Amino acid sequence: MIVREATNSDIPAIAKVHVDSWRTTYRGIVSDEYLENLSYKKREKIWYQIFNDAPQNNSFIYVAEDESHHVVGFADGGLERTGNLIYRGELNAIYILKSHQKQGMGRKLVQKVAQRLGQMEIRSMLVWVLADNPAHRFYELLGGQKVLEKEIERGSNKLTEIAYGWTDISNLQSGSAIE
Repeated sequence: MIVREATNSDIPAIAKVHVDSWRTTYRGIVSDEYLENLSYKKREKIWYQIFNDAPQNNSFIYVAEDESHHVVGFADGGLERTGNLIYRGELNAIYILKSHQKQGMGRKLVQKVAQRLGQMEIRSMLVWVLADNPAHRFYELLGGQKVLEKEIERGSNKLTEIAYGWTDISNLQSGSAIE
């Protein structure tokens, strides 16, 4: 497995991982209609915009590749988006294809995001997760604490998101919270 900074040419693969991950992770949580209407092309457009805006937004994207050099996961991080004074960094998104989960890719991606935030002199981070997301335990095992909650809408779905926060990301940066 290789984790590296994303390039412009990775965007179609990032969009595919994003859509496919939503379809497998959120089936039964989000309406089937919403999931079936997710589009690789629309996601691609969104990710090109995020990628192109990354430098001025102080954000970045890492990808995880399998042994065949196919992108099978990614993480998007940067400054916390709401201006929260406690948590200055944010793991905006992390998605890994179901077939490649539980192999250490998520931990490596979180470590890379935390390291990059550290290079930006950011020492704290949060991540928003759907309340019904089965990956809650992943963030808890990494030392994340439930700190905030909010309601969101995706299509006709009213959902709850929970923020997991780390006031000190040094253990994530070193990998000691990740082993």
